[in-house]
Amino acid sequence: MAPLQTFTLFSLYLSLVSAIVITANGSFSHHFATTKLTPNAQKMTRLHFYFHDIVSGKHPTAIAIIRPKSAFGMTAIVDDPLTLDTKPRSKVVGRAQGLYALASKHNKALLMAMNFAFTYGKYNGSTLSVLGRNPVLDAVREMPVIGGSGVFRFARGYALANTVRFNLRNGDAVIRYNVTIMHG
Repeated sequence: MAPLQTFTLFSLYLSLVSAIVITANGSFSHHFATTKLTPNAQKMTRLHFYFHDIVSGKHPTAIAIIRPKSAFGMTAIVDDPLTLDTKPRSKVVGRAQGLYALASKHNKALLMAMNFAFTYGKYNGSTLSVLGRNPVLDAVREMPVIGGSGVFRFARGYALANTVRFNLRNGDAVIRYNVTIMHG
């Protein structure tokens, strides 16, 4: 039993000495940037825009990539314009890029996995990521904002969506988004 204890103590001693030597040389830690503590400076931003989901015509912005026999499981890839107004030709401020899938057998609820990539003004080049449930028949739907980039780095918040227009004949829709986020 004594040789095992001696070996264990000797191993611990070598580990401790090695850690001290490595730390003293800085050979490990000098490869990393210095961490600076800063006050928690959070900004709140509120955005208002329109999402144009165009599934018909010669130039759709949403394309079904999975079309099961029932509606459940339908999945679409999107690159939808985000505009300042409900009119399709209004100023484009970004793109909604990602996918949505009908993920409920019992009601019309989509799984949304979407990036809002902004292309205009002070938010140009910044993104917000939305991942959540969208019960499309509800008047107002709330989805979480789970991250962002650029101006919206460390973003968290929520997006409220409501349908402004839905064309029953062709499936095209215009959705109003009000987004509230906290970010660095």
